[in-house]
Amino acid sequence: MRKPLTAIAAAAALAAASLAAPQPAQARHGGAVAAGIIGGLAAGAIIGAAAASGPYYYGPGPYYYGPAPVYYGPPCYWTHERWWDGWRWHWRRVRVCY
Repeated sequence: MRKPLTAIAAAAALAAASLAAPQPAQARHGGAVAAGIIGGLAAGAIIGAAAASGPYYYGPGPYYYGPAPVYYGPPCYWTHERWWDGWRWHWRRVRVCY
């Protein structure tokens, strides 16, 4: 609803600006020219802000339907094993799967 209203407001502003007959600038009215410039800048800022503050176009977030997968492997356990290196006995930790 907001986007069509913004487009209609911008079109109305452009139509009003194109239909108004330009007048030659006259310095005797002092502040009229400055007020016109300031008013035009303010109207442009308002219309630009309305056009820029539209909705964000991001898709929906990810959906998670079930629990995380569980990876079943062979039953394993850790144990200590004694081994001979040619000089002396050592202990090392090994994983045993069956």
